[in-house]
Order: sequence, then structure tokens, then C-alpha cells
Amino acid sequence: MQEVPKKLPRHVAIIMDGNGRWAKKRGLSRFQGHFKGVETVREIVRTTRELGIPWLTLYSFSEENWKRPKEEIDTLMNLLSEYLEKELTELQKNGIRLLAIGRIWKLPEHAKKRLINAIEETRSNKDLNLVLALSYGGRQEITDSIRKIAEKIRKGEIKEEDISEDMISSFLYLNMPEPDLLIRTGGEKRISNFLLWQIAYTELYFTDTLWPDFTKEEYLEALRDFSKRKRRFGAVDAC
Repeated sequence: MQEVPKKLPRHVAIIMDGNGRWAKKRGLSRFQGHFKGVETVREIVRTTRELGIPWLTLYSFSEENWKRPKEEIDTLMNLLSEYLEKELTELQKNGIRLLAIGRIWKLPEHAKKRLINAIEETRSNKDLNLVLALSYGGRQEITDSIRKIAEKIRKGEIKEEDISEDMISSFLYLNMPEPDLLIRTGGEKRISNFLLWQIAYTELYFTDTLWPDFTKEEYLEALRDFSKRKRRFGAVDAC
């Protein structure tokens, strides 16, 4: 493994972009690109655990992805089911706790059942928290949290003046540390409705590399780049 930076993020979030374009460049189907992308997921999850980074969130299927052709959606859901079935032993062996954020109820029954089972089976693991964002959108997450708060107000359980940033955070899909580093592969330089509330102070790293070609070495390069940044959070450097 290449040199590992001393200052590592506590939480890395990744927008895994480029499976389709990777396949197109090689005259392959989009489905083959997704299959190859799963191999990259395995390598990055393994590397994250080896480095001791405690949180990794992967943008696996967005709320907008439901607009894709049914055949592609079915392939992606089948891939998710297969991944959860095949990797469960690996997750257990390596102390990886699986979590999920998003409108999980919209997943097909077979994928939802395996996801819930994997979450339950790995709930006691402590080496890495692996969060899959599924049927996820940042605006939808904020909308859902506001609905929950409004319901609490309607029932008289909280007052309007009680609403704070901390309260809103507590009503999001999952109580987790905010990402320190957000990586996006595939050359696009936008957030695409991912963790909009949580990334207010997150460091951003964009690469032209398509997700299936995103190697351990490039992941380490992103982490080294992060380690060189000064995170002031609105303050100034000490003299």
C-alpha cells in the first residue's frame, strides 16, 4: 500500500459515478459497467476498514434513479440483493456494520428483505460503519425530517421554538457524524442531491476517473489531498 497520510477523515462519503460511461467506452452494456462497479465497492470498503476510518457512506441508488429504464433498475436491485447475500460473511468477518439511509420502503421486496437482514446481522460490528444511500435524496431527507417535526408539533410533543439545527439533525434518516471528505468520481463537479444537510463543511474532492477504474491508489491520493487541507470552519489560523 502507498504511503498513508497521518491525518485521516473520520467519515468519507462517495458519489460513485461513471459505471455507464466506463462500459460505453469499452463497447459493453451498462449492466457490465455496474457489475464492474461492485468490484470497486469491495476494494474501497476493504481499504477503508484497513485504514481504520470508522464511517463510509456510498451513494448507491438515488431517488432520481427510479426514472431510469425498468430493465436497468431491476439489474441494479438484483445486484444489490446479490451483494448483500454474498458479502454478509465478509462483513461479519471484518467487523463491518451495515446501515442504510433513504426511502428504503420503495425498494423491491427481495432487496429490502436482504438489506434489513444484513443490517440486523451486523448490528454489533464495530470496525467500520458502512452506510448505503438507497432510494436516497438530500432534499427528500430534509422534507421527511420536516414532516416528522411537524407531526410532533401537531401532537404537542414539541414546540416551534424548540426547533434548532441539532433537532433537525436528530430527525434525519441516521444519526451519524457529518462527512469530513466527499469524493465524486466520473468528472462531474456537482453534489447531485447527496447529503445536502450534512456536507455544510465537508471537504470536496472531484476526479475524472470513472468509478470502475477508481483504485485503492487513487483513493489514497484523495486522502492525502484531504490531509493537506486546513479546515477553519469559519475561523482563522492561529498566529
